[in-house]
Amino acid sequence: MRLTTKGRYAVTAMLDLAIHGQAKPVSLNDISGRQGISLSYLEQLFAKLRRCELVSSVRGPGGGYRLSRAGSAISIAQVVDAVNESMDATRCQGKGDCQEGDRCLTHHLWQDLSAQIHAFLNDITIADLVNRKEIRDVAHRQDERVQDRARELDGGEELIKLTSAS
Repeated sequence: MRLTTKGRYAVTAMLDLAIHGQAKPVSLNDISGRQGISLSYLEQLFAKLRRCELVSSVRGPGGGYRLSRAGSAISIAQVVDAVNESMDATRCQGKGDCQEGDRCLTHHLWQDLSAQIHAFLNDITIADLVNRKEIRDVAHRQDERVQDRARELDGGEELIKLTSAS
């Protein structure tokens, strides 16, 4: 069993949104820049998250996305489920046809593991993760990196302006 990129990126984007969306909506472009997730991929994920009413969009200048409810009311399992991510540890995707059309010896074991993983992720909310110090530290580091890049770009533009004015 493994959580694919779709589920990982959805959870990452929701955490970014929760951390940065307190004061104003967050653009997908900003999430993309901080998290290194392609904008087109984020658009696909957020369409699903919006359909499941986990996020809401704000149109117009200064628009973007917000969590549709408090982070304490959104479980990680809901996020993963919203993007149609399977947490199934069976080889047969839970169908029970793992061994020549019948259940294999370990089918119920892997099915129980899948249920445990889902229950584990259901007990963790976005707010639980946002409140963890190590996650806040990573977010702070990412913000500093984005600010450094912006300063480098601004400095480069100033240099171009000075050079072209001479």
